[in-house]
Amino acid sequence: MKEQLESLLSRALDTLRAEGLGLPDVVAPQVSRAKDRAHGDFASNIAMQLAKPAGLPPRVFAERLIAALPQAALLEKVEIAGPGFINFYVRESAVFDVVRQALKAGEAFGRSAHGAGRKVMVEFVSANPTGPLHVGHGRGAAYGAAVADLLAAVGYDVHREYYVNDAGRQMHILATSIWLRYLELCGARFAFPSNGYKSTGYIYDIARKLHAEHGEAYAVSIEQVFEGVPPDEPQGGDKELHIDALIARAQELLGDVRYRYVFDLGLNDILDDIRDDLGGFGVRFEHWYSERGLAERGAVNRAIEQLRERGHIYEQEGALWFRSTDFGDEKDRVVQRANGQITYFASDIAYHLEKYERGFERMIDVWGADHHGYVPRVKAALTALGYDASKLDVLLVQFAILYRGGERAQMSTRSGEFVTLRDLRAEVGSDAARFFYVMRKSEQHLDFDLDLAKSQSNDNPLYYIQYAHARVCSVMRQLQAKGLAHDRARGEAAVACLNLPAEAELARQIGQFPELVLRAAQACEPHQLVHYLRELAGQFHAYYNGHQFLVDDAELRDARLNLILAVRQVLANGLGLLGVSAPESM
Repeated sequence: MKEQLESLLSRALDTLRAEGLGLPDVVAPQVSRAKDRAHGDFASNIAMQLAKPAGLPPRVFAERLIAALPQAALLEKVEIAGPGFINFYVRESAVFDVVRQALKAGEAFGRSAHGAGRKVMVEFVSANPTGPLHVGHGRGAAYGAAVADLLAAVGYDVHREYYVNDAGRQMHILATSIWLRYLELCGARFAFPSNGYKSTGYIYDIARKLHAEHGEAYAVSIEQVFEGVPPDEPQGGDKELHIDALIARAQELLGDVRYRYVFDLGLNDILDDIRDDLGGFGVRFEHWYSERGLAERGAVNRAIEQLRERGHIYEQEGALWFRSTDFGDEKDRVVQRANGQITYFASDIAYHLEKYERGFERMIDVWGADHHGYVPRVKAALTALGYDASKLDVLLVQFAILYRGGERAQMSTRSGEFVTLRDLRAEVGSDAARFFYVMRKSEQHLDFDLDLAKSQSNDNPLYYIQYAHARVCSVMRQLQAKGLAHDRARGEAAVACLNLPAEAELARQIGQFPELVLRAAQACEPHQLVHYLRELAGQFHAYYNGHQFLVDDAELRDARLNLILAVRQVLANGLGLLGVSAPESM
């Protein structure tokens, strides 16, 4: 309906241009739903926007514009308010047109071609493959997936990508931790490094695979391992120097081939677990992009050389620095250390450079809120390379804090004390996890209440919404049990029977769904959809509790059934965009 009114305004503007008013050639009239229905159903401020070029006072221009509006059956009246607002009052009968539209469109209701096939990449999760996904990662997964699905629903060509950090220091710490646990299985006894991955679960599981496959072929004496290694932090040393020295010893004692085998064993085992976990969570990706492959193709060195050629790289104390302060960053950044090691930042520059080269018109990165300081330096590098950094949007997600029995769970991957996403899914189900993760703005802290997520009460917003869907399904089963049939065409012809205020309000709420989907997609805010569905469910429950649907009057019965079936369709479509099921019974 909103689009119909905007089309009417566009045609009226064409008429006024033909009459000689000096209006811009291209104008996209905006119509919004009125906050107070006493002022109509919809409103537009187009008259105030165009009064100056038209050379008329806003109210006079509004009068001319209203007079030029084509005749439309959906409108009861159009009025001018205040300094020149145009208020549209929709005929009550037209309000129910959306019921027919929703039933006809089915699963496509709410979808649009707004994006016109423009290519968008959404990169999300991208957790280091150094351990299972924890509940903090789960929020980024649910949020990124919902953003991607919303954008696809409004016509964008969406590419979902996971950036696999399969190179760099953390992966070497992982490989060394696995090897040290393997040595323990071979009988060695020693103090495990404080900066290693300490888990006695998944790290030992991988170490056991190594031991089962190769016996003690990868074992050396523990004295050799710690030879020349500086003390760890508990012994008064530096934990970073200690673990780096152990990595170097592992590489030296194992040699390139065996060390790479341990490295890849850990990487592939954990990455397979992440893939499986996300698949069970209903999160999919078109591409798992390897950081190591980026380096092996020479893309990182190429990016650094492009920056050097543009005069944005300098050398200091043997390291290469990007002059990011020239582009608004707070300090310059190292891209290559004095020992020749490439930094994570350099890899990220190369990765984002390739995103542009792959032809994406918009790139969305979903990062943890602790990475907020990283945004300016990445955008600085893209600007330095000659690209439009405004095409990159970084959406920050606060970690969810899990509460069980009123106590906060710890989630440190390094210490091994964490609650996994798989644990959460097993406890509350994927539906509740996906829904609760996106109930609030991504940048807001989220306290995940397990007791609420598992409860079957109206206080649980997911249960409340799913129950509304199930109730409609129950009505249809009751219809069949009574030996009655639903005639949709008869219900459409009898729409005048729907004369209750609650029925008109339900229809209006249904009519807002396509607009809401577009608005949530454009803002990358799936929580808007959550609030909408909860309101729709509330209106339905009130209608259900106050009125009978399976009445003797066949015309009224079918008209009401059409209305609640349209509600069911919108609930199913909306939940689907959030990655949540719409059960038929509860």
